[in-house]
Amino acid sequence: MRGVGKTLIASGVLIFLFVAYQLWGTGLAERRDQRALRDQFAQRLSTVPSTAPGGPPPTAAAPIPGDAIALLRVPKLGLEKAVVEGVGVEDLKKAPGHYPDTPMPGEKGNSAIAGHRTTYGAPFGDLDKLEPGDPILLQTQATTFRYEVDHLRIVDPSESWVLDDAGDDRLTLTTCHPKFSAAQRMIVVAKLTSPGTVATAPAVGTPPTDPPTTEAPRPRSERADGLAGLSGERAARGPAVAWGTATALVWLLAWVAGRRWNRWLVYLAATPVFLVALFVFFENFSRLLPANV
Repeated sequence: MRGVGKTLIASGVLIFLFVAYQLWGTGLAERRDQRALRDQFAQRLSTVPSTAPGGPPPTAAAPIPGDAIALLRVPKLGLEKAVVEGVGVEDLKKAPGHYPDTPMPGEKGNSAIAGHRTTYGAPFGDLDKLEPGDPILLQTQATTFRYEVDHLRIVDPSESWVLDDAGDDRLTLTTCHPKFSAAQRMIVVAKLTSPGTVATAPAVGTPPTDPPTTEAPRPRSERADGLAGLSGERAARGPAVAWGTATALVWLLAWVAGRRWNRWLVYLAATPVFLVALFVFFENFSRLLPANV
């Protein structure tokens, strides 16, 4: 009974530590990455050639996966984040990520960005507070584009048709719903208003057009980009299993050594090693979760 009790207590502590890592530990790395991305984006802006008034905007370089491509500002939420190219686990750990198979921000069509709602700084944690008419600003190498929120909706993770071209110029933000769950996705759609207003855009508050009924929308996992719906790309299980095994071995060796020598001295020496292995295990295990939780 004593062994069962200790096992249950240890399991509860590990679960608590993982939750703490997800909610707070991941934010530390995100803030560091955001500083680096902002510096990278500022450097790119400084190298963009100026254009004559009324002339065409400068041509932006082709986006590189993981690099900063824009600055996202949502005044109502006090949100200001660099946006990276890509929606894989490593991309969304650093910043909101642009779906590579959608137009770049400000371009014609449906430009889509995914972001975490509860971890890695939770950039999209308060998207549910947005209302029709709220502005969303996206600064790119070309200029700053202004969008206005049109509507919010909740969909299943497989309903990737929300990223399809709807015949207007819009911005689609995706994140998990409800908070602390990956069961569904919250979709915020905003229409481009400046520079240039789409003449045929539906009025604010108009619900989106449903996908064509002649052909059911295919899950994004069946499309060319290989993504699993709106969940983003996940990492392989191998590193998580390897580090989980390593963490368990450190604990087992410390337990065996503690029975042969001074228990507290052994535990004192093993604790830093165990915590480092546990941290790396948490990092790899979290990559198995949906990328935009």
